[in-house]
Amino acid sequence: MIRAVKYLFLIIVALALVIIALANRDPVVIEVLPADLAAWVGWSFQLRLPLFLVILGGIVLGLLIGFVWEWLREHRHRAEAARERRQRTKLEREVQTLKGRSEDGQDDVLALIDRGGRAG
Repeated sequence: MIRAVKYLFLIIVALALVIIALANRDPVVIEVLPADLAAWVGWSFQLRLPLFLVILGGIVLGLLIGFVWEWLREHRHRAEAARERRQRTKLEREVQTLKGRSEDGQDDVLALIDRGGRAG
């Protein structure tokens, strides 16, 4: 049921985009610089595109900027998660090492005392 609703929603969105594209086929001129500034600089770049490409291009560009912005903003959280994974792995290895020592038949307390005695 949810899959059907999802496909129906995607079909409606696609149909709306096609209708917008058909209604906005007239070409528009995209200029990089305003006319006065282009005359002062002596350089002007113009591009003729259908209006629907300008609209859809603006939407796509906005989405890309938003995705990159969020990716950069969440860097701190990803770095912290990586640190916590490394710490967890280190602690799991230490637990396995300590379990291995206790399985040798030696009491845990005696093993700690013995290890401390050799270090001192």
